[in-house]
Amino acid sequence: MLFDELPDLTLSNSAMQVLEAAPKVTLFGSSRELYEAAVPEGQTDPQGYFTVGYDVPGKGFVEELKICKVRNGISANYVEAYMRRRDPECMCIADDRETDKARFADRWGEKVGSFDDLRQQTFDWLKTQELGVFFFESGMPGEGLNAVAIVPANAAFFAFGLSLLQGIKPLEEVRAAGKNYHHGAIVYVAPPFRHSHFGGKQVVVHNRRFDEPDADPAKTGSLNNLHELYSFNLYPGPSAKKGVYGMLLTAGERAKDRWTTAHCATVQVVTPYDNTVTIMHEGASGGGKSEMIEQMHREPDGRLRKGTNTLTGQKRYVTLPHGCELHAVTDDMALCHPSLQNGNGKGKKITLIDAEQAWFLRVNHITHYGTDPQLERISAEPPEPLLFLNIDATPGSRAMIWEHIEDAPGKPCPNPRVIMPRRLYPNVVNEPVTVDIRSFGVRCPPCTKEHPTYGIIGLFHVLPPALAWLWRLVAPRGHGNPSIVDTEGMTSEGVGSYWPFATGRRVDQANILLDQVMETTDTMFVLIPNQHIGCWEVSFAPQWIAREYLARRGATHFDPAKLKAARCPLLGRHPETISVEGQIVGTWFFDVASQAEVGEAAYDRGAEMLYGFFRKQLATFDHDELDPLGKKIIAACLDGAGADDYAAFTPA
Repeated sequence: MLFDELPDLTLSNSAMQVLEAAPKVTLFGSSRELYEAAVPEGQTDPQGYFTVGYDVPGKGFVEELKICKVRNGISANYVEAYMRRRDPECMCIADDRETDKARFADRWGEKVGSFDDLRQQTFDWLKTQELGVFFFESGMPGEGLNAVAIVPANAAFFAFGLSLLQGIKPLEEVRAAGKNYHHGAIVYVAPPFRHSHFGGKQVVVHNRRFDEPDADPAKTGSLNNLHELYSFNLYPGPSAKKGVYGMLLTAGERAKDRWTTAHCATVQVVTPYDNTVTIMHEGASGGGKSEMIEQMHREPDGRLRKGTNTLTGQKRYVTLPHGCELHAVTDDMALCHPSLQNGNGKGKKITLIDAEQAWFLRVNHITHYGTDPQLERISAEPPEPLLFLNIDATPGSRAMIWEHIEDAPGKPCPNPRVIMPRRLYPNVVNEPVTVDIRSFGVRCPPCTKEHPTYGIIGLFHVLPPALAWLWRLVAPRGHGNPSIVDTEGMTSEGVGSYWPFATGRRVDQANILLDQVMETTDTMFVLIPNQHIGCWEVSFAPQWIAREYLARRGATHFDPAKLKAARCPLLGRHPETISVEGQIVGTWFFDVASQAEVGEAAYDRGAEMLYGFFRKQLATFDHDELDPLGKKIIAACLDGAGADDYAAFTPA
């Protein structure tokens, strides 16, 4: 019998048929087993590389990537530069439930045919392959989704990465559950369809089979609760990472007490004076989430470079001899379940917990030894194997996170990654935390008189909750995003900055976020740029300085009388200066119009660019089902509301 190890296990009908027909099925109960299977013995070339590829009709054998075992894990490198970053247009919805996303039939129907036919073709192909299977639970234990992954055996590296990110259930647990084990989600991986059906594009298809049975209810106990995910590519970002994220967003959207999974990093900051402040930093990919839980990147002499003037080359520094101690909580996905609030109701603070077991860390900013000693040390000598993507490493070597492969000669890949189990991080927090400060990060281009842009955001701005909600609706993807395939101009990551991963409607997510923001108004909202402040190139220094300053001053809200209304009302209020450990950060870094290289005219042109962007994005929320309060806030924005107007939406 196929499932001698799990004799009582029943899965959906389609999954059972695939696994019963496949020539060989291996059940995995640990990430270590998947690591061992990722580079099969006797199947490497003389140099020690294992090639992952597939026979594609009309194309022959197509190489996808080369992988090898290194002393600290697995190094996987894709043949195509396109496959080294997430394609923001990869998602399709196959079912006919409500959605604002592209439907499979509209995007691919003419070329590929019906999804029902493709689904069957996928199953037929999987039936011819040696397969690996494992079980995981995504989200909060006890409130998460039980899920199954079915992956071609030669793509065990992909399954290894998925098992790190989402965790893996030991087979003993599944066996003990027996007939009571039910899965609400399933991941199918079929890489050659990228070439045979989709013209080489990354495609991930969600099929929400909630209104139709896929299994015998006598066997599974579930008629209408199966979320199918089809990954037609081998980059973990769109599927193992963001695809599963979409499953969680869907679960929260369908719940009676609706909730969301925020796109954020969270850190408990312990000051040299033993004051603890919890900061939740949201934003699009590249918006500084991972950097918020990193120690600041210092110069060789220990100073933090505050910025470099892009026109004069002048540099400014801050000396912080005692940085705060960081206790990381989340890196990218935070489950904001109502059960975590524990009566922490209206007017209180948001409570969250990590929705992941490992973090998909981008390390493009680590370009040489010593940039981030903590992460370099953990990744170089981990107690268990890691998965490195787009890192230049040879078989048997030690993968170093500052050694990035090149997309072209002299052009480093902008999206090198390492999948790091969160348990390996020192001082990691495993319990729910209550958030004191909720920040939003924006990648900004340089702004000068000659070239005005929206790069007018100061070091940090304090936002009324209503305005903070608007920033989460428009969620700018920002300047020079390294994590995705580039698009021109200022574009939006979408509501919550997690919209690329959501399967439903914008209006539903907008309402969920509005309820969340207005019910947790004791949390302080701030806006923080990275990359540029006006004409100054700053990298991620603004959020490191803001983190150090805000933690030292404590979690109390600012007195509005001690803040200045920003020249652009979309930016709320800001200090004129701050003092960090006795050092002044001056007006230039808070009021970009005061920079001689920018001035008021260029600032105002940048502000109009921001308003134009807001007008365009907010138009997508003109919907009858938007909460009436949300409609009033949007109308106020379009009428040019100021900080006091936004503050008036929050009860005293």
